[in-house]
Amino acid sequence: MLVKALLDEIERQLAGAGVPDPRTDAELLVGHRLGVSRGRVQVMVALGQELSADDARVIRAPAEQRAERVPLQHLTGRAPFRGIELSVGPGVFTPRPETEMVTQFAIDALQAVPSAEPLAVDLCTGSGAIALAIAHELPTARVWAVEKDPQAHAWAQRNVAEFGDGRVTLLCGDLRELDPAQPETADSAGATPIADALAHLRGRVDVVVSNPPYVPSGAIPRDPEVREHDPELALYSGEDGLDLIRVISRAAQGLIAPGGVLVLEHAEGQGADIRALLGRDGWRAAATHRDLTGRDRATVAYA
Repeated sequence: MLVKALLDEIERQLAGAGVPDPRTDAELLVGHRLGVSRGRVQVMVALGQELSADDARVIRAPAEQRAERVPLQHLTGRAPFRGIELSVGPGVFTPRPETEMVTQFAIDALQAVPSAEPLAVDLCTGSGAIALAIAHELPTARVWAVEKDPQAHAWAQRNVAEFGDGRVTLLCGDLRELDPAQPETADSAGATPIADALAHLRGRVDVVVSNPPYVPSGAIPRDPEVREHDPELALYSGEDGLDLIRVISRAAQGLIAPGGVLVLEHAEGQGADIRALLGRDGWRAAATHRDLTGRDRATVAYA
């Protein structure tokens, strides 16, 4: 059958299921099967090219899953993020385009550091998206990434092996161990695994960045892809969604260098509360920035 005919069929199917951008997803599913870019698929349509019956049959199977609102990235196994394409799937938060803007704040801050080897720490790294984008775009930077969830950590390991270039150190552990306000969970020497691993960075880190869980525990995400497929550990963070951000604010102060920068992703409507809690913790000049849709998305503050 014609490539166009199959695309039209899948587009109607996905549109009927409420998928936000059905034509794009249809093109990406076809391209994934054929091993070509979305642009190449569009060229095939313009040239009136055909698909084999076997290719059409294989493409229809993930299209049915996408119509059930399984994330596209789970079906292709890949998620584009800035200049890289990450491995993702069940058990890890799928990186979003809005996080690319958050990453840019971290990159801009690192580029302004008068050091031959700027240092960054990415807390709640998930798939490793932010940490690896930094390393990819700043060849002199060194990045430490922390993830608590073993499943997400396993995906991050794959991505670090592919894109880390020996400059991203991935740790599996709970960042709460870095919080001076938390009850003692360490051994008799006062050390914890994450604290040990990051001890040499205390007071030296130029940028701490995080896309933490920030959904209030009583909220229900609107999109089925998020509600049914993203890990709960990556979504929810207490009654107001800010429990882990409070921890990050305190923990980052033990890592950050004088004049260093903290970059936090968060939801619309949380900016004012985050600026207030950062101010109470001693961070300076906290400012909230909007994403391309006009929604509050990131807050940046200085040590």
